[in-house]
Amino acid sequence: MKVNPLARWSSKDTYYYLKQHGLPFHPLFERGYTSIGCAPCTRPVLAGEDERAGRWAGRDKVECGIHGALDAEPTAD
Repeated sequence: MKVNPLARWSSKDTYYYLKQHGLPFHPLFERGYTSIGCAPCTRPVLAGEDERAGRWAGRDKVECGIHGALDAEPTAD
């Protein structure tokens, strides 16, 4: 089992943590990359877009698939 204590943090949670602890923002964030995927599928987010709009640019995807399993409803097999 993989545990990620930050998995449910919002972008505001992350922002406040960075500010509170005097940590720098990632240089890609400063260039408009608010959510990072693989290099060929990621672009900077444009003004007014959702913060994850730059993920899988030009593809019919919204998630990589590794997070959905824990959020899914249990099934009776």
